[in-house]
Amino acid sequence: MQLSQANHQVSPPVIEIPHHYNAAADLLMRHGNRADKPAYIDAQSGQTLTYAELNTQAQRFANGLLNTGLQAEDRVLLCMHDGLHWPVAFLGCILAGVVPVAVNTLLTSQDYLYMLTDSRARALLVSKPLWSVFEPIVSQMSQPLKIISDASDTAPHCIGMETLIQQYPPLTDAPTTLADDVCFWLYSSGSTGSPKGTVHLHSHLIQTAELYGRGVLGLREDDVVFSAAKLFFAYGLGNALSFPLAVGATTVLLGSRPTPVDVFQVLQHHQPTVFYGVPTLFAGLLAHDKRPTASSFNLRVCTSAGEALPAEIGHKWQAEYGVEILDGIGSTEMLHIFLSNQPGRVRYGTTGHPVPGYQLRLVNDEGLECAEGELGELQIRGPSAALMYWHNREKTKQTFAGEWTRSGDKYSKDADGYYTYGGRSDDMLKVGGIYVSPFEVEASLMTHAAVLEAAVVGHADQDGLVKPKAYVVLKPGRSVTDAELQAHVKDQLAPYKYPRWVSFLNELPKTATGKIQRFKLRA
Repeated sequence: MQLSQANHQVSPPVIEIPHHYNAAADLLMRHGNRADKPAYIDAQSGQTLTYAELNTQAQRFANGLLNTGLQAEDRVLLCMHDGLHWPVAFLGCILAGVVPVAVNTLLTSQDYLYMLTDSRARALLVSKPLWSVFEPIVSQMSQPLKIISDASDTAPHCIGMETLIQQYPPLTDAPTTLADDVCFWLYSSGSTGSPKGTVHLHSHLIQTAELYGRGVLGLREDDVVFSAAKLFFAYGLGNALSFPLAVGATTVLLGSRPTPVDVFQVLQHHQPTVFYGVPTLFAGLLAHDKRPTASSFNLRVCTSAGEALPAEIGHKWQAEYGVEILDGIGSTEMLHIFLSNQPGRVRYGTTGHPVPGYQLRLVNDEGLECAEGELGELQIRGPSAALMYWHNREKTKQTFAGEWTRSGDKYSKDADGYYTYGGRSDDMLKVGGIYVSPFEVEASLMTHAAVLEAAVVGHADQDGLVKPKAYVVLKPGRSVTDAELQAHVKDQLAPYKYPRWVSFLNELPKTATGKIQRFKLRA
């Protein structure tokens, strides 16, 4: 099922999607002339999955799911390491009309118990190494839970994915799905508190693939892509699934944690042309004392999301590797990036311009649109906004205000239309009655030669007045005093913005996708 895109001169672009539509069927059935081309390569095992094998396995797995008794619109919690089974599982669920709920693989048993209960999942799709986290809680479910795993010996009465794929023929009588049907869920990463079940539609995967993947990155069939962000993350799901499948590219998957050593190995061995990272990873790569030279890579574009990219990192990466980092911002609620620097128009220290197809506005505390240079809350209107937060009507109303989605991020826009990040709405500090952006202070700290990472939050002094407090991770073998860092910030910013306290940590608390959990620092 192919979709058409309106003339590129039309603004915003319109992606035409049929009323009867299945996202997985569309992504799988575009590739008749690519049957033998690798769709996926497992970086650790070296095994590949061709486009023909991906289609066949997903179709067989879909049929197998329905034959286990699952029905259309049932939820299935998907907790699996990135590997060749992940896209088969996710796409197979969608083909069957079953709703995959993709979740972080680094959570606790109690986190998963909450998600299983909250989503009312009828089945669990789990990688064998992760079963030990689920084993203590499955008996606490109010209804029986089908256990499906990438290994049939994962648990008693477990159903092996390979068993379903081998036992059943490809699906021929799939449940009818519509473009506006619920397709999948993602739980918010928890950078601002409890995770929320974010409900997305069938149309959303292809909208983001066409508007950002093809429209901004210019993804094409001959690209090889590698995402450090995992598939359970909204950023990684587009990077490593919907974007490459929409154009017929090849994706390299890394199941393990993306350490600098492993990332460099993938970049050298598999020669990806597109690399999706996060700011903390780019900082770690640049700080690695055995980093390869630019000549060993084949990159044409890099992207960054999750946190605003400090200008210093962008400049250093481009100077060393000759490739731009396109810093952008997306969200679980909007599924992927809606504001981004674009090839040939990068301005480090900003988040660039709106992705064509999305409209943005900045709103001040009075609810009025901001003037040029004024800091306000970023709101987005676009075709990939989530339907709602499951079981959370109040939060849904607060975030999804009619056609506009409230991001909770503070931004300003300059005369050239570039947006500059000013921190989270709940991270903004008022010092002496004046707003201070924690990100601005963090960016200043990051320019110090000894600093690897920094996070700034509000902290009350003895008089109960909120001032900036910095948490800093130093580069290996470097040292610096808090007074030196404070003086460094005072030299660059208005004096009232300097951090009154500096604490040194071995690492900052983060989600599995690299977002700094500032609520933990505030606590």
